Amino acid sequence: MVVGSFASSFHGVPRSSQDLDLVIDPQPESLRRFLSDLPPEDYYADADAAFDALRRRGQFNIIDLATAWKADLIMRKARPFSVEEMRRRVQGDLLGAQVFVASPEDTLISKLEWAQQGGGSQLQLRDVAGILQLRGGDLDIAYIERWVADLGLGELWRSVRDAQGTRA
Repeated sequence: MVVGSFASSFHGVPRSSQDLDLVIDPQPESLRRFLSDLPPEDYYADADAAFDALRRRGQFNIIDLATAWKADLIMRKARPFSVEEMRRRVQGDLLGAQVFVASPEDTLISKLEWAQQGGGSQLQLRDVAGILQLRGGDLDIAYIERWVADLGLGELWRSVRDAQGTRA
């Protein structure tokens, strides 16, 4: 499932990014097959890092050696929000490819989380504002409010919403 800046660009105001963030939920054997199918002359992937990420439910990356483009492969967390986020993913056309993308609501919630954790907070909040700007009337605000409360993101959510003039 595509997440991060590609997902927020898909649902909101486009912006450039230096990598592609994907949430995956592999089993050890499917991860092993995936890694073995990557031609080593075309892609850099560290199998030890990948299996460590699987054990820790963390992330690892793959680099396209021809372009230096990086994909961060993030293991789906076991927490309820992450399970629901994967369940609610939507299909979309991203750069000519049919892919699953996190829903606009889940992208917004994840961006609030990243902002709260300090991960480029102003950029993350701009992405949230872009989703609100383009999708505001179509968003399931009750769903967002539920997870914002559950994840302790209320203050950030209120500040972005107030700045946009959006009311729940």
